[in-house]
Amino acid sequence: GLAALKAAAATPRFSQPPKSCAAEKQDSTGPTGLPTYGSEFISLQKQEQSSILLRPLQGFPSRKPTNRPKRDDKNWPMHLVEPARPPDPGRQRPASPDEDPPMPYAHQTAQAALLAVTLLTAACGSPRPAAAQFLEEAAGSPAATTLGDRRLQRYRVGVVVTAVGGPCRGLYATTPVPADWPEQQVRVVSEDFSPAVRSVRYRMLADGVKQMVISVPLLEAGEEARAVVTYELDRAAILPPTDPTSLEVPKKLDRSLRIFLQPSPYIESRHGGIVRFARDAAGDLDGWAKVEALYDAVREKVVYTNGDLKGAARALADGEGDCEELTCLFIAACRSQGVPARTVWVEGHCYPEFYLADGDGTGRWYPCQAAGTRAFGSMPDQLPILQKGDNFRDPDRPAKPLRYVSEFVTGSAVGGGGKPHVQYIREGA
Repeated sequence: GLAALKAAAATPRFSQPPKSCAAEKQDSTGPTGLPTYGSEFISLQKQEQSSILLRPLQGFPSRKPTNRPKRDDKNWPMHLVEPARPPDPGRQRPASPDEDPPMPYAHQTAQAALLAVTLLTAACGSPRPAAAQFLEEAAGSPAATTLGDRRLQRYRVGVVVTAVGGPCRGLYATTPVPADWPEQQVRVVSEDFSPAVRSVRYRMLADGVKQMVISVPLLEAGEEARAVVTYELDRAAILPPTDPTSLEVPKKLDRSLRIFLQPSPYIESRHGGIVRFARDAAGDLDGWAKVEALYDAVREKVVYTNGDLKGAARALADGEGDCEELTCLFIAACRSQGVPARTVWVEGHCYPEFYLADGDGTGRWYPCQAAGTRAFGSMPDQLPILQKGDNFRDPDRPAKPLRYVSEFVTGSAVGGGGKPHVQYIREGA
């Protein structure tokens, strides 16, 4: 019965490491929030009502999901959306800003890193303003960041759907996949597409998200559709500029950058309290010194504490939060001071980037570690980058902006048909 299904769902069928500072967080806004990552959907029937059981990873508390599938009175529920958070890095994030995290980095020489930057610049040419970062020739610009140690790692992403209790048709799914960034190069190692999968294609949302789009016309009862891709990621640490004194808040922004001055979900950059907090912290400072003052003020104001997602304004009022709250508040403070900033979503964690320009008007993105060991203008972490940004529009979910683009699946009913059992795969390979 129902109890047996729930008990079976509580037993993991595939293993992933425990969560990090990205503790389970859910809110009432659906896809804009970031609840559990690495969980499965299991559709259950109870008193003619449909429910979705989100199975959390082993060792973490189960929380009732706030989002529900859209229901057609004639059909079984097929609009299943998991507003998920980035998956776990396989190590615990620090419990306080002063605690050093363990970092299993692969080491290569600085000469090899510099050569990689030079070759990438030659191959790609001049980047667009919103994506321009770390591609400046290291020796020619003391205001530019450079790439440090590199780490090769494999990462598997995909969707597996099984028709339970009867056939399913018209299945359409999307899942975010890793993309190239100057500090991360992505190579496809293998593709596992079952015969039931008619097509797999890719699309970009704005500048920060790459999606795999999967089409499955029909699944017979008990049949499985599988679309899984294994990637090799070459991820570099980021070293700070040798002389940031020439950097200033950009006076004129390219259109693609203006979104990073606007409010985003949970980043209330026009909130009166945040505006006053940022103004007091920045004082009369400018450029690099101004942003660093905002960074230090946020880390001093907000004590690292795991908890529910609450965003920048609540974090400022409560004086506590985890990596998401620290990141949200720093970004909101930057934007309120005219400094473009955005969220970088990595496996099990997030951190901010801010945008400054040098005296010649050349703009660059600079990372910082909002939670954990202090790292301003640099990023020692080499976790897989999943997305950059925090205000996306997904054509499949146009009603609300998304701070993180999660997976999505929908389909059509078959008379007397079954229901899809959907498993999202996001794990180290």
